Amino acid sequence: MSKESLLVQKIRHGTVIDHIPAGRALMVLRILGITGREGTRVALVMNVDSKKLGKKDIVKIEGRELTPDEVDVISAVAPTATINIVRDYEVVAKYKVKPPEVIRGRFKCRNPNCITNQHREPAKPAFVLVKKEPPTFSCWYCGRYHTLEELI
Repeated sequence: MSKESLLVQKIRHGTVIDHIPAGRALMVLRILGITGREGTRVALVMNVDSKKLGKKDIVKIEGRELTPDEVDVISAVAPTATINIVRDYEVVAKYKVKPPEVIRGRFKCRNPNCITNQHREPAKPAFVLVKKEPPTFSCWYCGRYHTLEELI
């Protein structure tokens, strides 16, 4: 066996999210709604050595390709991530994520008085990215600042 070997098997079809900042892979899974009870094979590797980041996390999801909306939201958690789409064990597409300026309808504002939390109002939550590291967002409606951890 060589000094460097694969920690996790290759996947046949699905998505590999690489170059996630160390310690943020669980947030990525939470954003994607993956709990482990879906029956989908998911591989999670945390705090592995990376020439680019020092340490990084990797997530492999068998049988699922991410939507553009999911990629946008992941970019808020992991601005350095790359998304690899795999088919028949080969990478067929590779994307570098770009943080969106606005994220709509994915998170809930933590301000109980925000219009988005009023049941009578049809306003859907929206957040503007105001700082990339650490990811910080401002509610489109009430202006309250939220860290990524607060939103998730």
